[in-house]
Amino acid sequence: MVTLPRDGGPAATAGDAMAVVDASGNVTGWSEGARLLTGYTAEDVTGRPASELVAGEPAAARRALLTHGDTVVTVRHKDGRRLELALRMCPLQGGKGCQGPGFVVTATPDPGERTLGELAFKQASMSMSIFDTGQRYLRMNDFACQVMGQPETAFRHRYFPDTVENAEHSRGFLRHLEIVAETGQPVHYESWTRAPSGRRMHAWSFEMWPVRDRTGELLGTALAGFDSSEQYWARQRLALLNEAAGSIGTKLDVIQTARELAELAVPRLADFAGVDLLDSVLQGEEPETGPVEGGVELRRVAHHSDTPGVPEAAIDLGAADIYPAFSPPARALATGEPVLTRSGDSGLDTWFAEHDARSAKLREGEDHELSLMAVPLVARGTTLGVAVFVRILTPEHPDAFDPDDVSLAEELSSRAAVCVDNARRYSKERTTALALQRSLLPQVMAVQAAVEFASRYLPALSQAGVGGDWFDVIPLSGTRVALVVGDVVGHGLHASVTMGRLRTAVWTLADVDLPPDELLTHLDDLVGHLAADESAMIGEIGATCLYAVYDPVSRRCTVASAGHPPPVVLLPDGTVKVVEVAAGPMLGVGGLPFEATELDVPEGAVLALYTDGLVEARDVDVDVGTAALCTALAAPARNLEDTCDNVLKALLPQRPADDVALLLARTRALDADQVAVWDLESDPALVATARQYATEQLTRWGLDEAAFVTELVVSELVTNAIRYGGTPIQLRLIRDRALICEVSDASSTSPHLRRARTFDEGGRGLLLVAQLTDRWGSRPSGTGKTIWAEQALPVQ
Repeated sequence: MVTLPRDGGPAATAGDAMAVVDASGNVTGWSEGARLLTGYTAEDVTGRPASELVAGEPAAARRALLTHGDTVVTVRHKDGRRLELALRMCPLQGGKGCQGPGFVVTATPDPGERTLGELAFKQASMSMSIFDTGQRYLRMNDFACQVMGQPETAFRHRYFPDTVENAEHSRGFLRHLEIVAETGQPVHYESWTRAPSGRRMHAWSFEMWPVRDRTGELLGTALAGFDSSEQYWARQRLALLNEAAGSIGTKLDVIQTARELAELAVPRLADFAGVDLLDSVLQGEEPETGPVEGGVELRRVAHHSDTPGVPEAAIDLGAADIYPAFSPPARALATGEPVLTRSGDSGLDTWFAEHDARSAKLREGEDHELSLMAVPLVARGTTLGVAVFVRILTPEHPDAFDPDDVSLAEELSSRAAVCVDNARRYSKERTTALALQRSLLPQVMAVQAAVEFASRYLPALSQAGVGGDWFDVIPLSGTRVALVVGDVVGHGLHASVTMGRLRTAVWTLADVDLPPDELLTHLDDLVGHLAADESAMIGEIGATCLYAVYDPVSRRCTVASAGHPPPVVLLPDGTVKVVEVAAGPMLGVGGLPFEATELDVPEGAVLALYTDGLVEARDVDVDVGTAALCTALAAPARNLEDTCDNVLKALLPQRPADDVALLLARTRALDADQVAVWDLESDPALVATARQYATEQLTRWGLDEAAFVTELVVSELVTNAIRYGGTPIQLRLIRDRALICEVSDASSTSPHLRRARTFDEGGRGLLLVAQLTDRWGSRPSGTGKTIWAEQALPVQ
């Protein structure tokens, strides 16, 4: 049996013009295609010399076929016409691979067209190959040979996996060849790989399609490969820019934004990225670059590397470095334009050589060159710092930064610069607002002995940054103390300023020593006036307030609320309960009364006053929050500071949506021997008796040194009460951190200082009291008023 050769080119089919010629040159086989081409039947030519069909010199044609395997020959058609045919000849193979006794000659009727197609295949500007159904090479054009780095003969009839490395992209390529052979359908395949003949990575796009004969039988797979690296990089750049829109500037934080830029650029754009900013940017101030002739100082705020540990960094995070004027970062900062350089450029090499740390890093990687981009971070016409991108050039990755990379780095840096500037501006404004708010909150509490206290204030973690919550501990006369917590609705500077005005008003009203319900009534009127004055600009003002007065002598607490959450009390036995207080309307509503609630508070009890941000949240009901507060208060703690921490830890999320103010006050009580009380009749003769009572009490307390001043104060105050006030009259002395003298009468008229004329018999008493004591004043009482004077205790 005789078969066609495997290396003789494309297989012939029944429809091809084909003849079989034996070793003697006689025709022994003639196909139907040959009959259609020449007009001769198989009976006409079989057994006759093939040379009889040639018009011209048959010997020359024979030599050309034997030497080159193909040639163009003029053949006689049966009707007498002459045909120019492109002949291709290959030897027959016998059994066991031996050459058979003859040749197969195939013919193409239009040699020019056939030759043109062959030339087009070989000279195509894309990689083209043909595989048989077993994924063995049959043909390769010149471009494919160039890509593979070897001639066509080195691949013909070799199995594809034997010619490439065993990698994922090679296995994917083979699988797609198999899919075409199995299904007979064209496929598309893309890969990112390095060609065997080169070191650069390329993106390849392959079209594979089945090759069939005239009968439809599948002969193999043809493919065309396009180097789509430019399109691939363009898509990658667009994808990176698209990702930057969502990943750079996620927070209004300068350092976080710089870190996001560095992490996004590595490794998709660079092997190392660092961001250096001016110190003024980090401080929230307007950046001032100034001249850079003597170098410019920049601070490293972020860097990232494709290698764990960031070995390329010569500057630690947070450290500052002086960049000389000729260095790429300083040039970028001065010109506002990107600087592209690489190893071998004098400016880069000199900069590295003069910097010890960078020079050491360069020596560590002396086998590799560097490509470097310094891109200024410019926002709104102001340069904030520089982003530096470095690519390490190796035989495997030899591509330095190109203009497209510079454009991409500019786009990324421009977005980061705007976000950094936004963060800088926000940081400055928030710092200013917080400073204003803290200045409005109590810095150092006034000295008092009625309670031991601890407090916490946490602004909401929101863009507003500041709010209107506040608290206060205000010393009152008679060793009493006022505990205040308030909350202005809203956030921002306006809420803080309103809070400051209300806090000042509370201090003023507390100094008048009004009862809690009356104080809130006056405060409500004030808020109404503020809202009326400012409604055209800011709208309505809403605020809540809780005002409590604790008396360590009577151990009673009076509480009034203006729409504020009620206080919680922790009793000495560990019991926790919510104080039932009439909520009252919010401040600014106007026209509605406030009610005061009195309760006995034993010594050592803890009063908890707070704003609603502590117990209310979007996903937590206020009752649940209040119950959690009670539980946290009852938890064991060494002191009030620990109790505050326990409460905040138990109730607050990591990002509270509202401001939180918390005030804890542990009550103290005055012993009975620290207070002396005498009821007096409205008789001028009892003034001397009152002075005697006071002197004797001071002696019992060991305060004889204060007797002289105290006698004068008692004499003046009791005299005024008898003369202008009327019964009931009461004298009270309190010894605490100061010596307090109080005289109560039935009149509600408050006294005031006045300057007595030369011949006036009276009018000098209160002036004398004011001169002899540290403080004095009056407060309303249930039946009238109380005038008090306070003097420092003698040094023991």
